[in-house]
Amino acid sequence: MTQNRKSQCLDTIRQQILSLALPPGSDLDETKLGAEFGISRTPLREVLQKLAGEGYVDITQNKGAKVVSMDMAVMRNFFQTAPLVYANIARLACENRSLPQVKALKTSQQHFKKATLNHDPAQAAMHNHQFHQIIGDMSQNCYLIPSLQRMLIDHTRLSQTFYRPASPAESALVRQACDQHDDMIAAIEDQQVEAAVALTLQHWALSQDRMERFVRPDPLPVELTIPKETAHAI
Repeated sequence: MTQNRKSQCLDTIRQQILSLALPPGSDLDETKLGAEFGISRTPLREVLQKLAGEGYVDITQNKGAKVVSMDMAVMRNFFQTAPLVYANIARLACENRSLPQVKALKTSQQHFKKATLNHDPAQAAMHNHQFHQIIGDMSQNCYLIPSLQRMLIDHTRLSQTFYRPASPAESALVRQACDQHDDMIAAIEDQQVEAAVALTLQHWALSQDRMERFVRPDPLPVELTIPKETAHAI
């Protein structure tokens, strides 16, 4: 029973972090979590240690656990590193994929399509996470996979913005992303390395601007940022 509760706690906290229900940098109250999931301090700390190892949580001695941050330094590294990791993962996925993995990727894509058609941003982001995780597993690279898994945590949190389109043009981008998934599957299945890499970079570029808005929101109108008397003086 305790093991089942630990698994439930682990899965729930992961999902809450990815969906932003637990915001970046927020404290994880051990007493509250223990009461919520019906587990004692020792198994709960084992859960938090596992989440820390996976990159979801930071644990500081005498300060407890926090949801991993998305501060400017972290985001700068993310946007610099992501295209390099994704491109190399795609290349290795083409070379090393198995047919059962391709089948799993197609199934994941079906769930992703359904979520986008149902305008369910949380589920779309989660299935996109799974889609890219499967491609990572295809690469069979013990160095790149941990980097991808850490990046996907932030990518999934950032993509909550992308899957909430605010205009017809943004809705078209979501449909285009869905089409790119289909093209990526075909390229990986046929082991077309250069095509898969090119599609992966196009896919990254498609959502990059929308994701950057998460950390770089539109500026306030000038009349709200500059007092009127100051504006007249200028």
